[in-house]
Amino acid sequence: MFDFKNPVPDLFDAQAQQVATRLSQEQRTNKPSQIRRFYDEICMWNERVNEDPKPEDRFKELLPFIRMLNAKAAYANGRNPQLVDKYFVDLMRGCLKEVNDPDSMKHFKLFMEAVMGFYKQIRPKD
Repeated sequence: MFDFKNPVPDLFDAQAQQVATRLSQEQRTNKPSQIRRFYDEICMWNERVNEDPKPEDRFKELLPFIRMLNAKAAYANGRNPQLVDKYFVDLMRGCLKEVNDPDSMKHFKLFMEAVMGFYKQIRPKD
């Protein structure tokens, strides 16, 4: 899906904008508050990884909890498909599969930050 280990020049620009556009296609799904909640949790895990003097060791310890975002996305979709749609669930699964070290975690966070920026531009009133 995305290479967070070796990000390409347009990862935080054109690719993030494409994802934001796809997420915002249906006004009734992918509620901004839900997308923001996932982004906030990604930021929290990134901070926890990098607050340690040895982020590589801390990352290995936290990776199961980071990957639990997949279950949380699936739960949100199962609880109410209008909160997040299947595309968002698949996006999280694909992205989290690429998160394998502290650097890829940081790039995933930055990617989702860029997605949030474009998403807000497309759906400013939500």
